[in-house]
Amino acid sequence: MTLKRYGAAGGTGTGGQHLPFARAVEADGWLYVSGQTPMENGEVIEGGIIPQSHKAIRNMLAILAEAGYEPKDVVRCGVWLDDPRDFPSFNKVFAEYFGANPPARACVVSSMVVDCKVEIDCVAYRR
Repeated sequence: MTLKRYGAAGGTGTGGQHLPFARAVEADGWLYVSGQTPMENGEVIEGGIIPQSHKAIRNMLAILAEAGYEPKDVVRCGVWLDDPRDFPSFNKVFAEYFGANPPARACVVSSMVVDCKVEIDCVAYRR
């Protein structure tokens, strides 16, 4: 098995800290994308659950595209929400990106490591 790592040198987290993990790893057609938060230039964007959901999903989709995958290739997503009351709003945003090809998904409520409302990861597959 051959592994290909995207962003293996690590990314930049809040306040410019070095993150010691790959953005994604590809193995035999499977792509595992690390959790994405609503960050831009190392800082969490302003706003509530709707703009933050769009940004986190777009960050994830950018990594998919970099690896040559599309939203329809996503087979599973994991979602962490800071507040359970944000579940309906997140679902509306999620459907904008995955409505035609919904993946399997788990969603839990959890406090976040950074001050944001949502984090999302995914597993994608293509032949």
